[in-house]
Amino acid sequence: MKKLRLALLAGGTSGEREVSLKGAAEVEKALDPAKYKVVRYDPATDLARLAAEANELDVAFILLHGLHGEDGTIQGFLDLLGVPYQGAGVLGSALAMDKNLAKALYRLHGLPVAPWEMARPADITDPKRLLATLRLPLVVKPVRQGSSLGMSIVHQAGDLPPALELAFTHDTEVMVEEFVSGTEITVGVLGNDELEALPLVEIIPDSRFEFFDYEAKYQPGATTEICPARVSDRVRDQAQKYSILAHRALKLRGYSRTDMIVAGEEIFLLETNTIPGMTPTSLFPQAAAEYGLSFSALLDRLIELALERQTGG
Repeated sequence: MKKLRLALLAGGTSGEREVSLKGAAEVEKALDPAKYKVVRYDPATDLARLAAEANELDVAFILLHGLHGEDGTIQGFLDLLGVPYQGAGVLGSALAMDKNLAKALYRLHGLPVAPWEMARPADITDPKRLLATLRLPLVVKPVRQGSSLGMSIVHQAGDLPPALELAFTHDTEVMVEEFVSGTEITVGVLGNDELEALPLVEIIPDSRFEFFDYEAKYQPGATTEICPARVSDRVRDQAQKYSILAHRALKLRGYSRTDMIVAGEEIFLLETNTIPGMTPTSLFPQAAAEYGLSFSALLDRLIELALERQTGG
């Protein structure tokens, strides 16, 4: 069988560049050399080369996180070049990347979310408007950043201005939402037309961390992850249902991973990732392994879904 010539896109210019490069090393190691000829491209430096060599490529595997990787821009570039790729297209990527739009779409589709407001730069000096409509504690986050970059949890009114200031250094749009105390879980979805929800992963940051922030995500040993999550069957079934509804609401394809908080028997959606972390110990591959897909088999499946979409299957 002829090897597929696969473009592995990693690096980029976002704050998650190093995470992307580490993931790409693991993906390249796991891809079967009998099936794939892997060619690496870093969008920070290699876009012209990618365009020049596009007609030689069979498929792309995007392993970029954050802006210019997960927001629809590189997806549009590949669409123009006629190179199929795994995961969401331009619209789905852009919708999921914008946490405000994603939450509005969740709510429109009947999915439960915590109350939130969009911040304005003027709120840094006078946050009374936000404090009048939202109850402390609050979560402040840039709208289009991943890996919890620029995110804070605010317990006292006086801490809101510096949290807003920090978030605005990462994005021109910032959202403030009511904090929901509970167990964080994440639920993967796999498929194009026929969707399958994967087993739930429970996320338990070390007591040093107030939430699952950048350090807790990527520092070895900083977080305990349990799959399948220790929740009731009712919560499990509901969370899996919500993950599929969120995937469809955001017009996603191929795969996604939706983060949620379980408070008692209630579930609140946080956000959906369209290019989840992709090392053997990352959350989505952990869930896939519990489902019965090894890391290599998961990569094969994602590439099959990319090519299936190209042929209209």
